[in-house]
Amino acid sequence: MQSLDFFANTTPDPWNTTLWIENYTYYNTTDIPDLQLGNQFILPWWRQMIWTLLFAGMIIVATGGNMIVIWIVLAHKRMRTVTNYFLVNLSIADAMVSTLNVTFNYIYMLNSHWPFGTLYCKICQFVAVLTICASVFTLMAISIDRYMAIVNPLRPRMGRRTTLGVAIVIWIVGAILSLPMLLFYTTYTQNFANGEVRVICYSEFPNRDDDDLNYNEYLYNVIFMILTYFLPIGSMTFTYARIGLELWGSQSIGENTVGQLESIRSKRRVVKMMIVVVVIFAVCWLPFHVYFIITSYLPEITNKPYIQEVYLGIYWLAMSNSMYNPIIYCWMNSRFRRGFAHFFSWCPWIRIPLEPVLSRSEAVTSRYSCTGSPQTNTRLSRNGTARIPLYLQSARGGNDRFLAHHRGRKWKSTQTSDHVS
Repeated sequence: MQSLDFFANTTPDPWNTTLWIENYTYYNTTDIPDLQLGNQFILPWWRQMIWTLLFAGMIIVATGGNMIVIWIVLAHKRMRTVTNYFLVNLSIADAMVSTLNVTFNYIYMLNSHWPFGTLYCKICQFVAVLTICASVFTLMAISIDRYMAIVNPLRPRMGRRTTLGVAIVIWIVGAILSLPMLLFYTTYTQNFANGEVRVICYSEFPNRDDDDLNYNEYLYNVIFMILTYFLPIGSMTFTYARIGLELWGSQSIGENTVGQLESIRSKRRVVKMMIVVVVIFAVCWLPFHVYFIITSYLPEITNKPYIQEVYLGIYWLAMSNSMYNPIIYCWMNSRFRRGFAHFFSWCPWIRIPLEPVLSRSEAVTSRYSCTGSPQTNTRLSRNGTARIPLYLQSARGGNDRFLAHHRGRKWKSTQTSDHVS
């Protein structure tokens, strides 16, 4: 008889979703049943209903919301910007994790039984690591793009091809980091004395020592945690802090043009939205990582009462991050808000907000010069009124008479209004 001791909670493996139930010895034998009489990790039906409602709602909102975000960007030419392309990449990752991972892992955690076979045991964990890599690296790419555009505006911006190349590199790096999941995850069948059978999906890294500890697995998990949480959070904190100083802390010399003021407001809105996305990501995933750090040093915690439901709550919070991003886009970005309104226009209570109309000065600026360009002729004084340079007043007067002659009215300068990006 060969014994296998699976003390999986001695390593902070965030993707083995049953670490909290692997704190005892299994026997790999066909003729002697396990010491336990039956599966001790099946929750009462009413608790299962509560968790099912929570997870089902999260999966529906995450999948549906992220698919709508992808449609809004790809179906509307005006939405095809560098930042929005990265948001599409983020939405693809979030939709994948909610459909291909969370659903199956929840069923596994609820009954502590994996009914989906060895192959999907590998695929499910591979998708989990791949999507978290894609999500966090995409958030880093967005922060770097915003940093380059705002702090170093004279440097060339990323184009469509470059953005697509960065997205492909992100998925390739994520696939490389996820490869151990395909190689080392497997299943084990446990037979109980009462005839029940329980299949476990777990990681079996090579070179496990006599105390059932595996330094390779521990090292992989620590490196993975640093690369996908602490390093990205630190990097994004630095970039957005610099961006905040640039947009809110610095004072420009002289008077700003209408286009420059609108450009600053537009950049501030985008940066605020991305900061909220990053903060939500950090809050959702922090308890998850802290839990596995604690249990790696204090494995006896996994034997405490209600630890299964504590872990279900922590897991739900981490996975729910995938459903918050579409809500944030709809809340903080008027164009995404109009896109969601168009998608749900079949609902009688949904009203599509009107597109803001550009004033004359905004239309001229957007057609003939870059937003915020020094060539913009109309400037704002400190009290917000429009001021025209003296050397343009004579030429403008002739243009006014020309317009009045052909339109039958005097040409009046229009006050610029803020258009929402």
